[in-house]
Amino acid sequence: MTDVVQYEVSGPIATVTMNRPEYRNAQNSAMTYALDAAFTRAVDDDEVKVIVLAGAGKHFSAGHDIGTPGRDVDQSFERRAVMWWDHVGKPGGDNRYAREMEVYLGMCRRWREIPKPTIAMVQGACIAGGLMLAWVCDLIVAADDAFFADPVVRMGIPGVEYFAHPWVLGPRAAKEFLFTGERFDAAWALQRGMVNRVAPRDELHKETQTLAEKISGMPRFGLALTKRAVNQAEDQMGMRTGMDSVFGLHHFAHAHNAETSPDSLAGMNARSMRDASGS
Repeated sequence: MTDVVQYEVSGPIATVTMNRPEYRNAQNSAMTYALDAAFTRAVDDDEVKVIVLAGAGKHFSAGHDIGTPGRDVDQSFERRAVMWWDHVGKPGGDNRYAREMEVYLGMCRRWREIPKPTIAMVQGACIAGGLMLAWVCDLIVAADDAFFADPVVRMGIPGVEYFAHPWVLGPRAAKEFLFTGERFDAAWALQRGMVNRVAPRDELHKETQTLAEKISGMPRFGLALTKRAVNQAEDQMGMRTGMDSVFGLHHFAHAHNAETSPDSLAGMNARSMRDASGS
C-alpha cells in the first residue's frame, strides 16, 4: 500500500480512500494499482462485509491523470489481472491498448465483480475516470455538491473506457451526457437512477456509514449471490458485450487522433479539458 490510497476498517466496514486531494484525486497508475491492492485486502478479510470507496478532500475524483507531476504512465507495477502483457516500452497501439485493457477496462470489470457490496461516497467532482470508479460500485451515495461529467467527446473519443453510460443512465440521458459534455448535478443523477441517495455535504459520511451498517447485517454469502445475480442480469442486457464493442471504438478514436492531431488525445490536456467544461 502507498499513501496515494488509505485503508481503514471499522467493524464490518472497510473504507478505501483515494488520497491525492491536491490533484482532485486524479488517478495515476500508482493510485490505480494501490486501489486494486486495497480491494483485494478487503475481500480477503473475513470480518469485512461492506467496502466504501471515498476520495479525500473536496472532490471524489477528476478522472485519469493526464497532466500532474505524478503521471506515471510509463512505469511498471505488479499486475494481478494479467489480461495483457506489460505495456511499458511497447510501441504504438501495443502500448495504449495493453495499458487500458489492464488498468482501465480490466480492473474496473474485476472491481465490479468484488463479492462484497461496495458503496461509492461521492462529493465534488466525479469526472470521466472518476465515473468509472463510482459506476463499478453497487451503490452510490452523493453529496448535494457532487457533479458528474464525461467530457472526453471533446477529444473525439466516445466516452471513457468502462462504457456503462446506457445502462446506468438509459440511452437518451446517456446521449445528452456525452453529446454536451456538461456537468450534471446530484439531483439530476438521482432522478435518472444513477445514484441511490443524495445527502447534504456535511452529512455524507454519516449517510454512507448508516447504509453500509444496515447492509452489513445481511448474510455475507447471500449478499455475494445477490450481487452476482443482479450483475448477471445486467450483462444479459448487453452491458459486457456493449463495452467490448465500444472499447474498440475508443481505441479507433485514439488512433485517428494520433494520425490527424498532435497526439492520441487530440492535443487536449487536463487544463484545456477543465477550462472547456467550466470546472
